[in-house]
Amino acid sequence: MSIASDLIRGHIDTIILAQLTAEDTYGYQINKAIRIKTDNQYELKEATLYSAFKRLEELGLIQSYWGDESTGARRRYYTITPEGREAYISLLSDWQNAKSLIDRLVKEDNREEKEVDYE
Repeated sequence: MSIASDLIRGHIDTIILAQLTAEDTYGYQINKAIRIKTDNQYELKEATLYSAFKRLEELGLIQSYWGDESTGARRRYYTITPEGREAYISLLSDWQNAKSLIDRLVKEDNREEKEVDYE
């Protein structure tokens, strides 16, 4: 079963920033980590990933630099800025609050309206 993209789409920035909190890395490696963590149920399309990188960089939340690989193609690495770390903490808090609200709204045992027995 594949994870619905609509559920994740609004959280791509948070997912990318989360990956960058651990270490500087490049696009392919971030997408690979996402696939591994989701047991191949989700991956970002390349265009989506690089659009997010551009947006996050324009906002000052990440910075990019060229790696100095001795073999193969040069890679563009991304690093999170101090502002990006602050944004990540805020986005993570927003996610946790939204998840809590959604859990309360969709769990059957938390419904306020209970079936009434009229016998």
